[in-house]
Amino acid sequence: MTFARFTVAYWCVLIMALMPIACAALAKYGMMSTPRRDGGFDNHNPRGWLARQSDWRGRANAAQQNTFESLPFFFVAVVIAHLLQAGQTRLDILALLFVVLRIAYVMMYVADLAKARSAIWAAALFINICILFSGYR
Repeated sequence: MTFARFTVAYWCVLIMALMPIACAALAKYGMMSTPRRDGGFDNHNPRGWLARQSDWRGRANAAQQNTFESLPFFFVAVVIAHLLQAGQTRLDILALLFVVLRIAYVMMYVADLAKARSAIWAAALFINICILFSGYR
Protein backbone atom coordinates (compact mmCIF):
# COMPACT_ATOMS: atom_id res chain seq x y z
CA MET A 1 0.00 0.00 0.00
CA THR A 2 1.33 3.43 -0.89
CA PHE A 3 0.48 6.71 0.74
CA ALA A 4 0.36 10.13 -0.85
CA ARG A 5 3.15 12.40 0.34
CA PHE A 6 2.16 15.87 1.47
CA THR A 7 5.11 18.02 0.42
CA VAL A 8 6.43 21.07 2.25
CA ALA A 9 5.06 23.18 -0.61
CA TYR A 10 1.59 21.74 0.00
CA TRP A 11 1.91 22.53 3.73
CA CYS A 12 2.73 26.09 2.64
CA VAL A 13 -0.55 26.13 0.70
CA LEU A 14 -2.36 25.27 3.93
CA ILE A 15 -0.48 27.96 5.87
CA MET A 16 -1.36 30.55 3.23
CA ALA A 17 -5.01 29.45 3.26
CA LEU A 18 -5.08 30.19 7.00
CA MET A 19 -3.20 33.49 6.81
CA PRO A 20 -6.25 35.65 5.96
CA ILE A 21 -7.96 34.26 9.06
CA ALA A 22 -4.92 35.24 11.12
CA CYS A 23 -5.05 38.78 9.64
CA ALA A 24 -8.74 39.07 10.52
CA ALA A 25 -8.04 37.83 14.05
CA LEU A 26 -5.31 40.45 14.35
CA ALA A 27 -7.70 43.19 13.22
CA LYS A 28 -10.25 42.05 15.82
CA TYR A 29 -7.69 41.54 18.59
CA GLY A 30 -8.83 42.96 21.90
CA MET A 31 -12.23 44.03 20.61
CA MET A 32 -14.18 40.80 21.09
CA SER A 33 -14.89 41.52 24.75
CA THR A 34 -15.70 45.20 24.20
CA PRO A 35 -19.46 45.83 23.88
CA ARG A 36 -20.70 46.81 20.42
CA ARG A 37 -22.12 50.07 21.76
CA ASP A 38 -18.57 51.01 22.80
CA GLY A 39 -17.09 50.22 19.38
CA GLY A 40 -16.34 46.56 20.07
CA PHE A 41 -16.47 43.88 17.41
CA ASP A 42 -19.88 43.49 15.78
CA ASN A 43 -20.42 39.86 14.85
CA HIS A 44 -23.81 40.78 13.34
CA ASN A 45 -22.00 42.88 10.70
CA PRO A 46 -18.33 41.81 10.79
CA ARG A 47 -17.37 43.17 7.37
CA GLY A 48 -18.94 46.52 8.09
CA TRP A 49 -17.16 46.69 11.44
CA LEU A 50 -13.82 45.81 9.84
CA ALA A 51 -14.37 48.38 7.08
CA ARG A 52 -14.77 51.11 9.70
CA GLN A 53 -11.49 50.33 11.43
CA SER A 54 -8.53 52.66 11.11
CA ASP A 55 -4.88 52.70 12.09
CA TRP A 56 -3.32 49.26 12.58
CA ARG A 57 -6.67 47.45 12.70
CA GLY A 58 -7.66 48.87 9.33
CA ARG A 59 -4.26 47.95 7.91
CA ALA A 60 -4.59 44.39 9.28
CA ASN A 61 -7.93 44.15 7.48
CA ALA A 62 -6.35 45.49 4.28
CA ALA A 63 -3.56 42.91 4.67
CA GLN A 64 -6.25 40.24 4.96
CA GLN A 65 -7.81 41.38 1.69
CA ASN A 66 -4.46 41.47 -0.09
CA THR A 67 -3.61 38.03 1.23
CA PHE A 68 -6.86 36.68 -0.23
CA GLU A 69 -5.86 38.26 -3.56
CA SER A 70 -2.48 36.52 -3.54
CA LEU A 71 -3.85 33.03 -2.86
CA PRO A 72 -5.05 31.89 -6.31
CA PHE A 73 -1.74 32.56 -8.03
CA PHE A 74 0.25 30.87 -5.26
CA PHE A 75 -2.04 27.83 -5.13
CA VAL A 76 -1.99 27.35 -8.89
CA ALA A 77 1.77 27.94 -9.14
CA VAL A 78 2.45 25.22 -6.55
CA VAL A 79 0.09 22.74 -8.24
CA ILE A 80 1.51 23.44 -11.72
CA ALA A 81 5.07 23.07 -10.40
CA HIS A 82 4.15 19.70 -8.92
CA LEU A 83 2.44 18.61 -12.13
CA LEU A 84 5.52 19.56 -14.14
CA GLN A 85 7.65 17.57 -11.68
CA ALA A 86 9.71 20.51 -10.49
CA GLY A 87 12.64 19.71 -8.25
CA GLN A 88 11.00 19.13 -4.90
CA THR A 89 13.70 20.70 -2.76
CA ARG A 90 13.74 23.88 -4.83
CA LEU A 91 9.95 24.04 -4.88
CA ASP A 92 9.76 23.54 -1.11
CA ILE A 93 12.33 26.27 -0.49
CA LEU A 94 10.57 28.71 -2.82
CA ALA A 95 7.19 27.99 -1.22
CA LEU A 96 8.64 28.50 2.28
CA LEU A 97 10.26 31.72 1.13
CA PHE A 98 6.93 32.91 -0.24
CA VAL A 99 5.23 32.21 3.12
CA VAL A 100 7.99 34.01 5.03
CA LEU A 101 7.75 37.01 2.70
CA ARG A 102 3.96 37.14 3.05
CA ILE A 103 4.24 37.04 6.85
CA ALA A 104 6.77 39.88 6.67
CA TYR A 105 4.40 41.69 4.29
CA VAL A 106 1.58 41.53 6.85
CA MET A 107 3.91 42.74 9.58
CA MET A 108 5.05 45.70 7.46
CA TYR A 109 1.45 46.49 6.52
CA VAL A 110 0.28 46.56 10.13
CA ALA A 111 3.34 48.58 11.17
CA ASP A 112 2.60 51.11 8.37
CA LEU A 113 5.98 50.68 6.70
CA ALA A 114 4.71 51.27 3.18
CA LYS A 115 7.99 51.20 1.23
CA ALA A 116 9.20 48.01 2.92
CA ARG A 117 5.75 46.48 2.44
CA SER A 118 5.79 47.24 -1.28
CA ALA A 119 9.31 45.85 -1.70
CA ILE A 120 8.32 42.65 0.09
CA TRP A 121 5.16 42.40 -2.01
CA ALA A 122 7.26 42.62 -5.18
CA ALA A 123 9.73 40.02 -3.88
CA ALA A 124 6.88 37.63 -3.04
CA LEU A 125 5.40 38.11 -6.51
CA PHE A 126 8.80 37.34 -8.05
CA ILE A 127 9.12 34.18 -5.91
CA ASN A 128 5.63 33.13 -6.98
CA ILE A 129 6.64 33.49 -10.63
CA CYS A 130 9.74 31.41 -9.88
CA ILE A 131 7.50 28.73 -8.35
CA LEU A 132 5.31 28.72 -11.45
CA PHE A 133 8.30 28.23 -13.77
CA SER A 134 10.29 25.91 -11.49
CA GLY A 135 9.06 22.88 -13.42
CA TYR A 136 9.68 24.40 -16.84
CA ARG A 137 12.11 22.42 -18.96
